[in-house]
Amino acid sequence: MIATSPEIKQFRAQFDHARSESSDPSWLRHLRARAMERFEALGFPTTRHEEWKYTSVQPIAETTFRGAGGTASLADVTRAIGDSAIRLVFVNGRYVPELSSADGLPTGVRVSNVAASLDSAEDHLGRYVSIADQHFVALNTALFTDGAYIRVPSGKVVETPIHVLYLGVSGGGPVASHVRNLYVVEENAQATIVETYAGEGTYFTNVVTEIVESADANLDHYKVQIESEGAYHVATQRLEQAGPSVFSSHNISFGGALVRNDINSRLGGEYIESTINGLYVVNGRQHVDNHTAIDHAMPNCASHELYKGIMDGRSTGVFNGKIFVRQDAQKTDAKQTNQNLLLSRDAVIDTKPQLEIYADDVRCTHGATVGQLDSDALFYLRSRGIGLADARGLLVHAFASDVLNRIKIDSLRERMEEALSRKLAV
Repeated sequence: MIATSPEIKQFRAQFDHARSESSDPSWLRHLRARAMERFEALGFPTTRHEEWKYTSVQPIAETTFRGAGGTASLADVTRAIGDSAIRLVFVNGRYVPELSSADGLPTGVRVSNVAASLDSAEDHLGRYVSIADQHFVALNTALFTDGAYIRVPSGKVVETPIHVLYLGVSGGGPVASHVRNLYVVEENAQATIVETYAGEGTYFTNVVTEIVESADANLDHYKVQIESEGAYHVATQRLEQAGPSVFSSHNISFGGALVRNDINSRLGGEYIESTINGLYVVNGRQHVDNHTAIDHAMPNCASHELYKGIMDGRSTGVFNGKIFVRQDAQKTDAKQTNQNLLLSRDAVIDTKPQLEIYADDVRCTHGATVGQLDSDALFYLRSRGIGLADARGLLVHAFASDVLNRIKIDSLRERMEEALSRKLAV
């Protein structure tokens, strides 16, 4: 049955309007049409769906969003990501070339927007995420306006981090931005990509990121979400990794009223190393939901996952981490850890680590902890003249540092430490 509720109709109207003015190639028009039909059939997920059991998207479904617009300045860019020589800047999902830069980019490396790169993106775009059962992926595929397209050819090394900045500006009312990122790192290539999401007001960011990494490649990926506490953020990341290769991901979530991160990786070759780390810090009535899935499809691979959460006020959080080890994936080494720190009696976390193992020669561990600040450590600090607030701050920073210290970019790590201090001071 096709959904006809008002919240679905507003997106159908946006789709029809965009289609009437579109210059998309035929392959993309067909893909968008299928995605829109699928979203109408699926509708928005509810808490009756197992994957959304603890996260209600009703606030998104009940909001009327207008089309993208808005402006930003270079000062806004610098405030969000500092001084970056290689950057792509988007405001409400629209590419802003005058705020972007490609200074010092190696020859042959392409750092551009998806809308201007559809000829090169066709071989990968939409091939790794599924519109069949992923509600927001279907909606994104139907309506995405633009996004980052980064392609690092074989043998190229990009030493300078590539920054992708998405700024949300509500202006005259709530805005919905559907953005699509595609990162392709070819054989024996290396790069560092930093995605940052920031903004003010009430808006909805629906992002899908597809990452393709070839043999002998090395990619460091950072996703920083520091949006306003009135923002809604739903993100799906899909990694297709060939072997041997190395991938690391750091997902930092500080902002947003409602945040959902789906991170899915398929280790499709031998001798792959994959690291997925995350830190989420929320307070007030914020809600953050992290779903991760690592699919070990081939033997002799290692994955390491560490997610830490800090919850204060009446905030709520979800962690659902899955590791699949297929029958042929012998000699798998997989470790998953989720640790949560509750700073108030009203904060809530639902955590569910999962292992599904179909091979017999593996080494896999998983675990989750939920606790409060160590009273003995707090007493020790206070007995040495440190005030209660400062003592709490030191212990919380120590808890978060296990993730933050793994950030290899000094300037980014310093900004995240400052953001954490501001967050805890609220």
